[in-house]
Amino acid sequence: MNALFRKKRRLTSFQIIILGFSGVILLGTALLMLPISTHEGIVTSPLDALFTSTSAVCVTGLVLHDTATYWSIFGQAVLLLLIQIGGMGVITVAVSLAMISGRKISLMQRSTLQEAIAAPKVGGIVRLTSFIVKATLLMELCGAAAMAPVFCRDFGVKGLWMAFFHSVSAFCNAGFDLMGTRGAFSSLTGYASNPIINITVMLLIVVGGIGFLTWNDVWTNGRRLHKYRMQSKVILCATAVLLLLPAVYFFFCEFTALPLGERILSSLFQSVTPRTAGFNTVDLTALSEPGQFIVIVLMLIGGSPGSTAGGMKTTTVAVLFAAALSTFRRKEYAHFFGRRLDNEVIKNAATILMMYLVLFFAGGLIISMTEGLSMIACLFETASAVGTVGLTLGITPGLGVLSRIILILLMFCGRVGGLTLVFATLSGVQKSVARLPKEKITVG
Repeated sequence: MNALFRKKRRLTSFQIIILGFSGVILLGTALLMLPISTHEGIVTSPLDALFTSTSAVCVTGLVLHDTATYWSIFGQAVLLLLIQIGGMGVITVAVSLAMISGRKISLMQRSTLQEAIAAPKVGGIVRLTSFIVKATLLMELCGAAAMAPVFCRDFGVKGLWMAFFHSVSAFCNAGFDLMGTRGAFSSLTGYASNPIINITVMLLIVVGGIGFLTWNDVWTNGRRLHKYRMQSKVILCATAVLLLLPAVYFFFCEFTALPLGERILSSLFQSVTPRTAGFNTVDLTALSEPGQFIVIVLMLIGGSPGSTAGGMKTTTVAVLFAAALSTFRRKEYAHFFGRRLDNEVIKNAATILMMYLVLFFAGGLIISMTEGLSMIACLFETASAVGTVGLTLGITPGLGVLSRIILILLMFCGRVGGLTLVFATLSGVQKSVARLPKEKITVG
């Protein structure tokens, strides 16, 4: 019996993922508290440093201090490193470093990596990780090279750092920017009519947000769509719909006063960026309430599984839509592209939707009651936090301690995933094989 109690308890994959993110956030907090991290050489308060570190690691972009004017080059470099680790995933980065050092990747590490990047199987996971790292660096360097001429024209040699910073921030769907020298918290509003910056940032956001497995499908199969995984097809279709429909609304209903070229760019950009990226080229407070509501919905949906993006994920919404459609048509099973969906997937999707809605509404309600602010403004911030987006109506820097703690928790939950937290907490609970008596209940 004593030997049984002395037996070492192994952590589950879900617990390792949570501990990994937590550890990096705490390390980032300690580094950001150093006087060398700020322009003025002051010690940042623990809560402010924790908030900023969480926002960076969870690739959110909500900030209490303007990144360009408050943080020094060292502080900005720390933020960029945290964004890169958070975007690629703590486990992915750790396994990549182990591969570089020549260490053998254990089965437990492979299993944890499978959960972290939402891979369908353990087989080939190391090769997939190598592909992810190489593709990430290549995309970020290409993005920096495309934006460098514009930023160097406007900021001189410093433009090289700004191009690289914004490329990594965009690809990782983080939303941190260095444009505060032109106006605090101004994001990319100064480049609303610049096609190079707009198109490059949008492409980085979309590519980073569609997921590593989808890249692998595109890279491997090219135009042979029939060979793509069902998940990749669903992601690409859902992404196209979620980009085009909001863009049409913004073009015809929100930005009618802008010149045609800027109107097109602004409509597309504001359709892309709520998918957890956090940049903006227009004043979001100037949007109508329906426009702000559409942005909130897009922020909650987010990107795709196994990507740098957060949110409920496009596949979650697609699965629920397919389930509803099968019910309307009185079909026994939901399906995509001739493939039947497992009922367990539909249950997980419904659970994720419920968890996000509860976090979203509860957080907004508490912040509204605590701060005395309008409900839609608070819901906008909580959607931005739990969807790891970073867009804001400008209320975050003025929030109190309780509200900041709520946003920190929402950002963390949004990045690691609600189900990951639940599975990590209930890892010791044994699955019951017994079944209770069944009885019908009327719904709807």
